[in-house]
Amino acid sequence: MRNKLQILLLLIFFTSSYSQVDVVYNNLVWSDEFDTNGAVNATKWHHQTQLPAGGSWFNGEVQHYTNQLTNSSVNAGFLNIVAKKEPYTNQGITKQYTSARLNSKFAFLYGRVDIRAKVPTNQGTWPALWMLGKNVNEDGGFFDSQFGTTNWPACGEIDIMEHGITPSQPTNYVQSALHTPSSFGNTMNIGGIIANNLGNDYHVYSMNWSPYQITFLLDGVAYYTYNPAVKTPSNWPFTSEQYLLLNIAMGGIAGTIPVSFTQTSMDVDYVRVYQNTTPDTQAPTNFTATIGTVTSSTIELLLNATDNSGNVAYNITYSGGTIAVANPSGVQKSVVVPNLSSNTNYSFSISASDLAGNNFVSNPLSINATTTGVIGCSGTSSAAQTGSFSTGYNYTFETLGTDVKITFKLLDTDKVGVVAFLWKQSPFSESQMTNVSGTTFTQTITVQTIGSTISYAVKFAYAGGLSVTNYYTYVVGNNCALNVTSQNQLEDLAIINPVEDFLSITSQSTIDKVEIYDLVGKLVVATSTNTNYVDVRNLNKGFYLLAVYSGDKKSVKKIIVK
Repeated sequence: MRNKLQILLLLIFFTSSYSQVDVVYNNLVWSDEFDTNGAVNATKWHHQTQLPAGGSWFNGEVQHYTNQLTNSSVNAGFLNIVAKKEPYTNQGITKQYTSARLNSKFAFLYGRVDIRAKVPTNQGTWPALWMLGKNVNEDGGFFDSQFGTTNWPACGEIDIMEHGITPSQPTNYVQSALHTPSSFGNTMNIGGIIANNLGNDYHVYSMNWSPYQITFLLDGVAYYTYNPAVKTPSNWPFTSEQYLLLNIAMGGIAGTIPVSFTQTSMDVDYVRVYQNTTPDTQAPTNFTATIGTVTSSTIELLLNATDNSGNVAYNITYSGGTIAVANPSGVQKSVVVPNLSSNTNYSFSISASDLAGNNFVSNPLSINATTTGVIGCSGTSSAAQTGSFSTGYNYTFETLGTDVKITFKLLDTDKVGVVAFLWKQSPFSESQMTNVSGTTFTQTITVQTIGSTISYAVKFAYAGGLSVTNYYTYVVGNNCALNVTSQNQLEDLAIINPVEDFLSITSQSTIDKVEIYDLVGKLVVATSTNTNYVDVRNLNKGFYLLAVYSGDKKSVKKIIVK
């Protein structure tokens, strides 16, 4: 009964997830259902117990990993990994806590992992389901003696699920992460999600790994995808086999272990790995490529083809480089080509193939599109409502149809491990932004009303602290350039620029009113008195737009406040 139910749930799980991953893997190639009570299956698992050099595990952890049945065993169809408070001496070193760290004796390149587990939430514990490159140089690891030629993080690390090391996140938050030579330790390559009733309920933690991207799912729902636009050994060491690790670490970055702690358990129902193993000799058919939404900086390509293997790969070539993606057969793939110039025509050459390398008979297809003009506002500032900035940041608000794309770039070079969270002012909310590259982050706010006003700030979190920008107000559909008019200008208007404390304005005409706007269109100063000598001491340093009115005349100039 249990196996039939699992098969039914598995079919539902795969069906609901097809549209969320780029490559669907169908064939079960390795698993452990934990059906035999007692010790873990020694043909499938290795107990990693050897301490690293120095006698302690990494990240300040305080446990011994053991091969004792009291730390890992199979009971009633579940693997129990147990972390305990108990003095234990091994390798000449005594520690006060024990746990287990299992290595799979199976390694693979590309595929899907599903692990159904119930994880502990005790303070000071760090349960993890994760992967390391088979080539990692780590003494005591199962593959180390034969394949351990590469140091961490060049081997690549894929963290499918971690809990207990994100105290800034809400209760029930689980995290996925990628560690690579370009970002490791406090990596910026992270995603997370709230798991309902974590600690009491079983959840399916999944990782879908293709040559093009790595996607993480909770109970069949994708919540984070890692996909560098240009893949190099530095940001994509995921081109070699990896193996699985299951463990509970104690203390260190997981926090202080309460004195009342005695033991806790991570209970695993199954571990399953899927790949595609059926030989494929048929090429894709019915390949189409059309243009979707076009903005000032992006062009959407809509691609579709069918293949007997169930998956199709697309290769896009244009003046900005190449993009390689994949998608399930017969399902339209939207590819948004980023970082384009406005009012520019682009030509795209697109090929379709399957993962076995069979090519569509009429490759490549060619299509063209021209980007639109920019509707939006941008600027640079160092103003902060929390913390501080050593250099500052760039900000951009761009209207795309009824959406607004918000982009912030941190200019500080003294901060590492940077992640960004978009703050909505009213009602307040916080959401993690997508990393474009380096310290540039973006998020698109959808279904906005043209002419409505939105207000957002960004929290930059980094190793050792955080800094929050000021809130910036933007009118949807507004182009900052619209604030400038070339008609009926004050021809003799003169100002002293840059400005410090007071703005001096001279003109033969009587100045009726002065307004100063920041670069996202927010009015920050307005006066109809002392119009020749305007107090700007309350303004932050940066660029502003100055509007000067006299009768039916108006002039707009850019000023710099020092």
